[in-house]
Amino acid sequence: MRKHGIEEVVARMSDGTSVGFAPGLEGLVATRTRLSLVDGEAGRLIIAGFPVEELAGRASFEETLYLLWNDALPDEDQLAGLKGDLAGRRALPQVTMKVLVEAVTERVPTMDALRMAAGTLGSRDGDDCGDALQVVAAIPTIVATYWRLSRDDEPIEPDRELSHAANYLYMLSGEVPSTERVRALETYLNAASDHGMNASTFAARVIISTRSDVVSAVTGAVGALKGPLHGGAPGPALDVVFEIGEAARAEPHLRTKLERGERLMGFGHRIYKARDPRADVLAAAAERLYAADADRELYRLAIAVEETAIRLLDEYKPGRNLYTNVEYYTALLLHGLGLPTELFTPAFTASRVAGWTAHCFEQRELDRLIRPQSEYVGAEDRTWAPLGER
Repeated sequence: MRKHGIEEVVARMSDGTSVGFAPGLEGLVATRTRLSLVDGEAGRLIIAGFPVEELAGRASFEETLYLLWNDALPDEDQLAGLKGDLAGRRALPQVTMKVLVEAVTERVPTMDALRMAAGTLGSRDGDDCGDALQVVAAIPTIVATYWRLSRDDEPIEPDRELSHAANYLYMLSGEVPSTERVRALETYLNAASDHGMNASTFAARVIISTRSDVVSAVTGAVGALKGPLHGGAPGPALDVVFEIGEAARAEPHLRTKLERGERLMGFGHRIYKARDPRADVLAAAAERLYAADADRELYRLAIAVEETAIRLLDEYKPGRNLYTNVEYYTALLLHGLGLPTELFTPAFTASRVAGWTAHCFEQRELDRLIRPQSEYVGAEDRTWAPLGER
C-alpha cells in the first residue's frame, strides 16, 4: 500500500485541476472559527478568547455554554435565563425512555445507548436553539438514567433547583453533591468543552452543513466520540495507576512497559508538543478535590506515577516531548467524583456537546456544504463479464 504525504500526491478534479492529498485531512484548514485555538507547539488552548487556565476553574458550565454560543459572558439575567431553559429540558421524552429501557434489556454499552437515545431528542420543527438546549440538557439525564437502569436502580428525576453539573452528579448517585465536587466537575466540563477541529466536531459540522438539524449533528458527533482513537482513552490511563498499586513499584513496572514497546496511557498527545494545558487545569482541580473529598492516598500515588513516567519517557524517548496529557487527570478527577470507567466517555460527551452545538450555530451561519474531494486509485476501463464467465 502506498504511503502518501501531503505534498506527494495530487488528486484529479472533475474539471481537470489538481489539489493536494492529505490523508485524514491532516494539515488542511476546513473552516475559520472563533470558538477555540489549539496551539500544540506552545501548549496553549484558548476557548472563545479565554486561556483554558483562566476559564475552566472559574466559570460555571452554563457560563461557558453561553460564552461559546454568544461570544460573550452572560450577565445575571442572561445566566438565570439559560439556567432555567436548561433545567426545564432535563426530563426525557417518553420515546427516549423507551429506547433506554430496551437498550438495558440488550445490555447495550453506555455510549451506544447514548447515541441511540440522542437521536430521539429534538423539537422536529427546525428550531436550532431549542434543539441545542435540549441535547445539552438531556445528555446527562440519558447517561444517569441508563446507568441506574443497567444496575437495577430506579432512575432519579432531575432537580431543577440544582446547577447543570450538580444535577448530573445528583442523578447518578441520589445525593446532592458538595460544592467541591461540583466545582471539580464543572472544571472538567469547561476544560473539555471545545478543542479545535477534532473528529467529532468535524462530524457535527459536516452534518449541519447539509442543512440537517442539530440533533442529527450531535448524534453523529456522539458516534465519532465513542471511537477509541478519539474519546475512549481516559480509563486505561487510570488502570496503570491501579496496576502499580504503590509508589515503589512505579519505576520497574513502567520500565517493563517501555522496554516492551508499550505506550504509557495518559502521556503524549498527537497535537501538543508541550504539556497539555488542560492537564494542568485538571491537575489543580484534582488536587483540590482529593484534599477535600476523595482518596488522598490514590492522589499521592498518581502523582508519583506521573513523575516517574515523565522521567522514564525522557530517558527512553529523548526529544519526543511526551508530557502528561488530559487523559491522565481526567481519569483521576472523574474517579474521584465516583464515576466508574464506563462513564468517562459519556462525561466527555456531556462536556463536548457545548462545543458541538456552538460549531453547529457557526456552520449554520456560514451555510456552506462541506464537500471535500477524493483521489481515485482504482482500476479503469474494465469490461463486464457474465456470471458464468467470471
